[in-house]
Amino acid sequence: MQASSPNATVFSLAVVALPRLCSWLFFLCCLNFALPATAAEKTFPLQFTTIRLGENAPGSAQASAQDQASPLPDKAEAPVVLVVGGIQGDEPGGFSAATLLTTNYTIRKGVLWVVPNLNFPSIIKRSRGLYGDMNRKFARLDAADPEFATVRRIQELIRNPRVVLVLNLHDGSGYYRPAHEDKLRNPNRWGQSVIIDQENLPGIFMGALGDEARRAAAAANGSLISPQHALHVHNTKTADGDHEMDKSLSFYAVRQGKAAFGIEASKEFSVELRAYYHLLMVESFLAQAGVEFTRGFALTPEGVRGALLDNLGVSFANNKVFLPLDDVRPSVNLLPLSREAPASAVTSKPIMAVLPCAQDGEGQYCVHYGNRMITHIRPEWREMDNSLPGMRVQADGHAAEAPFGQVLEVSSSLLVQPAEGYRVNAIGFDSGQKDESGVLMTLNNFHPRFSVDRQGRLYRIEVYRGQRFSGMFLVRFTPNSKKLTSNGASSTDRLPDKPGQESNLGF
Repeated sequence: MQASSPNATVFSLAVVALPRLCSWLFFLCCLNFALPATAAEKTFPLQFTTIRLGENAPGSAQASAQDQASPLPDKAEAPVVLVVGGIQGDEPGGFSAATLLTTNYTIRKGVLWVVPNLNFPSIIKRSRGLYGDMNRKFARLDAADPEFATVRRIQELIRNPRVVLVLNLHDGSGYYRPAHEDKLRNPNRWGQSVIIDQENLPGIFMGALGDEARRAAAAANGSLISPQHALHVHNTKTADGDHEMDKSLSFYAVRQGKAAFGIEASKEFSVELRAYYHLLMVESFLAQAGVEFTRGFALTPEGVRGALLDNLGVSFANNKVFLPLDDVRPSVNLLPLSREAPASAVTSKPIMAVLPCAQDGEGQYCVHYGNRMITHIRPEWREMDNSLPGMRVQADGHAAEAPFGQVLEVSSSLLVQPAEGYRVNAIGFDSGQKDESGVLMTLNNFHPRFSVDRQGRLYRIEVYRGQRFSGMFLVRFTPNSKKLTSNGASSTDRLPDKPGQESNLGF
């Protein structure tokens, strides 16, 4: 049955993506932080998230000082490396790299805390800072500043006695060089550098800041895509009178007795190349700190790009409705949701958010991924029915279960078994019947403009009990079990960076 709008499309969860999304949902439930995907009716109160990795890894309960080159704090709990991304919202390389640490890394030894979205409102708006530069608010800050609470929260996290190393991820203009080479390569540029505030911080873990920075830069320089991308250490000598840098997050950490480094990738690069260099440097610092890990993708620009595009999705109503975003159409119309559902949406990556669309009136929502809005949702408000977990179906002639919030893969046909008291509405399938259960469906029966995806293969199957919405699943038609290929639409429009002019300012 067709929806009343000619552009109606759908949400659900693909079976292929289900294990990863379920792991992410479980992970979110186990953490004590504000979900980044919470939508507000009139405002955008996006709080940053702290994602803790490795707390239960071997070697995390009690750190061994003999395994470290520098003395560790005498604590019963393992020391923590804190990585921060997104302090400036127009620097997608940093917050993308931090996000991949949370979604694609497993800590085997040691502990890693990641804040991938520190200045989340500015990330969404692609602004260096909606209320000024947050990285200049760490020396003193008026309590009336709109970002006062955010700055105080991250300062408290930095002061945590377990935190021994702080990495602040940035994208900087051009290429830092100690001596002038040209207008893009000179001492006034920030890109491709490891920033320290001073050469040494005596008596603390990894306190030989200059040596540690040079070691990390050398490690990254062993995997350059081009010799022109070489990284250098930039000592700002902040305490000697740099009144801009003494307001920064990194120098605040130094003043708290923590080894701290700024990591800058060049704004001359694509987002995947920026994140690639960020991760090269972060991985070196983790190794220097004794943190062991595994990574779920090849550390190449192509591998980074694939990881950023992989497993994009948003879940509503306790996963009764899931929207896979990997190939989603620009708008999703007449999506059945309760009025409470957008405010409890859960996303698959921590730099994603579901927020009211300010430009399109009330009751419409935009799904953001970093700087980019990737789809627009126009809900059809419904009361929910929670009496049914899914439907029984015949998939290619074989009996199967189709739980709500999943995608059922079929090669040729689908038939939803009738269930007393419930009706089925297959969006884009026009049978002329109010209840489309018991009707054989094939791909040729669906109108492509109603598909969820841009390839015209993915369709939503909605189930109702009277006027109440029970849930939905998706059916994906894959004839002859062939893997789907792109229909020509570029995946660039789903990366977390939005092209446009960038600030020439640095750290």
